[in-house]
Amino acid sequence: MDQTMRRLFIAAIIVVTIGTLQGSLAIAAERTEVVFWHFWGGRDRPIVEQIVKGFNESQDHYEVRPIAMAGSNLDVKFLLSVAGGDPPDLLNHDDPVVGDWAHHGILTPLDKLAPPDEIQRLNKWLFPAARELGAVNGRLFALCNGLDIRALYCNRTLLDEHGLQLPATLEDLDDIAETISPAADSLGRNQMGYLPDPRRLWAWGIVFGGQFSDPAGTITADDPKIISALSWMADFSRRYGSSEVAAFRSGEQALTGAAFPLLANRRYAVVMDGQWRIRDVAEAADAAERNGTQADEIAVVPLPPPPGGVANAGWVNGNFFVVPQGARQKPGAWEFMKYWMGFSGNEVGAAEACAAGGWIPASQEIVDQAPYQKELQEQPLLREFVSLAASPYQRPVPNLPVSSFYYQEVVRAAQQVMYRGADPQKELQAAAERVRQRLREVVDE
Repeated sequence: MDQTMRRLFIAAIIVVTIGTLQGSLAIAAERTEVVFWHFWGGRDRPIVEQIVKGFNESQDHYEVRPIAMAGSNLDVKFLLSVAGGDPPDLLNHDDPVVGDWAHHGILTPLDKLAPPDEIQRLNKWLFPAARELGAVNGRLFALCNGLDIRALYCNRTLLDEHGLQLPATLEDLDDIAETISPAADSLGRNQMGYLPDPRRLWAWGIVFGGQFSDPAGTITADDPKIISALSWMADFSRRYGSSEVAAFRSGEQALTGAAFPLLANRRYAVVMDGQWRIRDVAEAADAAERNGTQADEIAVVPLPPPPGGVANAGWVNGNFFVVPQGARQKPGAWEFMKYWMGFSGNEVGAAEACAAGGWIPASQEIVDQAPYQKELQEQPLLREFVSLAASPYQRPVPNLPVSSFYYQEVVRAAQQVMYRGADPQKELQAAAERVRQRLREVVDE
């Protein structure tokens, strides 16, 4: 090719490139940008970005721009953006803030984004727990896109070695604790059969049949059944000694990285945790296979209730979308939320995303899709969590203007009881009164 032809060829490429770029810019200019803040990082972030890419390619009205807000203080960053008049159009979050933000008028109720018949269908479409996570006084202010469920992970191999069965009752769980780590043994133990975590009073209180609030929104942390749950948890501290329990718990801070305590040198035979730990179990099994060893067999069972308690019950939280009142592109935010969820379209894509992330969908319709059913076949431990997700007895922290404060006060009361030998009834009564007082102050502001 001579010099003249080369120049013409290059010029033609430039013209075509500019034309293509201008066309792309024109298409982009015709779209409405939707600014989306989220907390997803690590191995989950590429899944989120793929969901965004799929939505942007599925239609030509909106262009979602995801912004990862990794790290702490997401609440503060969001509230500052609201106060400054420049909030995102959509936020994905996972803390108990919906009741507080709804009370202060920060959030757009979903019935302002969609017609009544669509909201009615959505309420039926969601699992009860997913619906409750987003509702304040029966009105949806947030759309749950993934549930976090707790169950008991059990080292079946270790239980078999001691002639023990998987726990089906609370008595079974007590038997596992005493058989594997007898209270009469010396101090400085490095293994427990089971040891309640003070944070999990939120789960055990419900399993015992308690309620943390009544239909009127009254704080009921001092429900006698919740007191009974904490008394049962405190029995472990009485048997082993409060200081011994505290020392054993603090020893977990030395575990490498975010090691799952169940897998760390058989530290426990049974641990309560969420479905995200299935990844750790699978990775441990793969590592054992590479090393030519056999990994312990792990099983998952629901939280066993006491006599008169509630089966398939527990505490649930999850990830959810909220649209601030000051959002500029609410229609686009609503369409993207629905796309991610698989509500009214993209059901298979939503199931694929949940399978890729190991997430629990917010609706049975997504669970029933072929990609997610395939995931359940490949990850049988996930089945128990998904089954529990459909239970009406999986309850979140009540969506009140003081939800975060309430959560912390209950945990603090349980810590005082388990680590310092305080009286369960007195601690929960005091915590309930502090939260009631804070609620009165917030409501009267």
